[in-house]
Amino acid sequence: MLSLAAKKDSTSKFQKLHQKSLSSAPLKLDDSLFNDLTDAPRDFSSVVLLTALPAQFGCEACRAFQPEFDILASSWTKGDKKGDTKVVFGALDFPDGKATFQKLMLQTAPILLLYPPTTGLHAQADPTPKRLDFSQGALSAEFVHGWVTRQLPEGPKPQIHRPFNYVKAATITTLVLGSITFIGIAGPYLLPLIQNRNLWAAISLITILMFTSGHMFNHIRKVPYVSGDGKGGIAYFAGGFGNQFGMETQIVAAMYGVLSFATIALAMKVPRIADPKQQHFAVVVWGAVMFGMYSFLLNVFKIKNGGYPFRLPPF
Repeated sequence: MLSLAAKKDSTSKFQKLHQKSLSSAPLKLDDSLFNDLTDAPRDFSSVVLLTALPAQFGCEACRAFQPEFDILASSWTKGDKKGDTKVVFGALDFPDGKATFQKLMLQTAPILLLYPPTTGLHAQADPTPKRLDFSQGALSAEFVHGWVTRQLPEGPKPQIHRPFNYVKAATITTLVLGSITFIGIAGPYLLPLIQNRNLWAAISLITILMFTSGHMFNHIRKVPYVSGDGKGGIAYFAGGFGNQFGMETQIVAAMYGVLSFATIALAMKVPRIADPKQQHFAVVVWGAVMFGMYSFLLNVFKIKNGGYPFRLPPF
C-alpha cells in the first residue's frame, strides 16, 4: 500500500510540474520548487540548470547559455505535450536558490544536472545526478539535447525547433537588396575596373610575393617582428631555414618584387623604347638593378645558411 501511494504521489507530482511546464518552460525555480522537482520518490527525470544571471556575478557563460537552454526546454516540452518522455526542465538562478547552492557546495556556474527517476520502470539504482561539463565553452541547445537523450531510456525524443530569427532575416534581406542596388548603380563604373588586366596582374603578383616570402609562416608560428643580435643591435634576419622574423618577410618580398619588376621591364618595356640611346640606358639601369638586388639576395641567403660558400659583389 505504501509503495502504491508513493507511486501515485510521484505520478501526480509529475503531472502538476508538466502542466506548469506547458505554459512556461523551463520552470523558474526557487529553493522550495527545486526540492519538489528533485526529491525522491520521483518517477520522472529532472533537468536542472543552476545559473547566476545578474550582472554583479559577472558570469558571461551563464548569460550565453541561458537562451540555448530556454530553446531546449521549450522545444522538448512543446514536442512532448503528453509527457511521454517524463522529463521536466527547470532553471534555478543564484539569487533565488542560495540555500540550494550552499547545500550542493557549488562555487561556479553554470551547472547542468540531470536527476534520474528513483521509482517506476526506468528507475536507476544510483540516484546521483548526472552533470554536464561546461569546460568545452559555450554549448548549443543541440549539443545538450544529445547529452540529455543519452541519459534517458531509448525511444523517440522531441527535436529542437529554433524560433524564426526576424532580425537576421531582415538584416540579410536589407544587405541583399542593398547589394543589388549598389551593383545596378555602380556597375557601369566598376566593370571596366574589374576587367582591367593590369589590376589583376598586380593583385596576383602581390599575392604571390606575399606568400612566397613566408607570410603564412609568420601567422602560423607567431614569429617576432625583429630580434636583438646579442650585441645591442637589431637582427632583421633569423639564422637557419626553420626560423624567420616578420620584417625579414617584408624585406624578402621587396627583393622579389624589385627583381620581378626589373625582369618585366627588360622583357616588355625596354624593347618598346624607340630611341636606341634611351633603350641602351634603360637596359644598363635595369640590369644594374637586377645585379645589385640579386647580390643582396645571395647575401641574405648566406645569413640563413652560414655554410653557403658563394657571394656576388657588391654585397
